[in-house]
Amino acid sequence: MTDKTARLTKNIDAFVRAHGGSARAQVAYLGQMGARISLVGEDGEWGDQVAPDVETAKAALEAAQGVTVQDDFDGEMAAEVRTGPYEWRRMAGIQL
Repeated sequence: MTDKTARLTKNIDAFVRAHGGSARAQVAYLGQMGARISLVGEDGEWGDQVAPDVETAKAALEAAQGVTVQDDFDGEMAAEVRTGPYEWRRMAGIQL
């Protein structure tokens, strides 16, 4: 396991522990920037991590505990996300 993979795994494990003990994840290719790991915790909190590439992202998720990886950030996964005032203000600001 590379240092980057180990660091990502540590961050993912910490997120899972802090948000109910399990999480759903989805990996999105970002081009030269790498890959984004979107996480939704059991409690509805969400977060993300950026990996240098898709392979590193998948390796970190495989090593993490309590994570179910999905191919898509589908409607069911999106429905589990709990948003707060910050997200609503930010989304509203994008529309202005």
